[in-house]
Amino acid sequence: MLKFNHNTIMYKERLQEIIFGYKTKAGKRFDIVLLAAIIISVIGVMLDSDKKIHEKYGSLLLAIEWGFTIFFTVEYILRIYCCENKKKYILSTMGIIDLLSIIPTYLTVFYAPIGSLIDIRIMRLIRVFRIFQLSSYLRSGHKMQIALRSSRPKIIVFILYISLIVIILGTIMYVIEGQENGFENIPKSIYWAVVTLTTVGYGDVVPITTLGKTISVFIMLLGYAIIAVPTGIVSAELAKNRKDQKQLKNQDEILEKEQEIISKETEIINKLELIEKKIENLNKD
Repeated sequence: MLKFNHNTIMYKERLQEIIFGYKTKAGKRFDIVLLAAIIISVIGVMLDSDKKIHEKYGSLLLAIEWGFTIFFTVEYILRIYCCENKKKYILSTMGIIDLLSIIPTYLTVFYAPIGSLIDIRIMRLIRVFRIFQLSSYLRSGHKMQIALRSSRPKIIVFILYISLIVIILGTIMYVIEGQENGFENIPKSIYWAVVTLTTVGYGDVVPITTLGKTISVFIMLLGYAIIAVPTGIVSAELAKNRKDQKQLKNQDEILEKEQEIISKETEIINKLELIEKKIENLNKD
């Protein structure tokens, strides 16, 4: 019984080393095989979306996809089995992505078109940063995330202002152009205002009157000015975070120097005390 438990623990540790140990040779090989399987699987789904390829190779691609899904399912179960903190892994970003990458194939049994969502497993390629030790890219992404989080209140206020602008402009265009010129209702007019403000311009709804065209020109020019605002907000936050990091680094360096000075002063004081004691002893003699 003890031997069986020992073998189980050894087997679990070995699996953990292969599945989670990206710094080990076995772990790297496993992750590279996993990445190759993800890429091939996603390419297969893309090819299967083509009607001609589906008619000719549909059965083969379906069999390959089920094979990959079973492989990813076993891998997901093994990750949970090997993980020390199972709940933490299941609720983590990578754990959720791993689960979402296998669910669509099983859901195709009930609703076939949902199989296209299998492409979500391409998100698992995030592991490439870890495997090839591209941690600096992840750090850059983390900095961007911090900047976006810091600038969230400003961006929310900006979006609210834009929402008010498009509602007002859409309503004005509905009054000016009217239903006969394609602006059938206020929601459709707001849709036109959004499309025009973002300088997309689908052309399904266009102003006919001179005043309407003048307003549309104003909205397009306003759109070019507005596009730069969120970029400026995020850039300002990035610059601020960089400045704060430099200040913290400088503070750390100052503290280190102060500690060095204090330690040297302590050494000097200790030496002086020893000298004083020696002098006292000599005087006594």
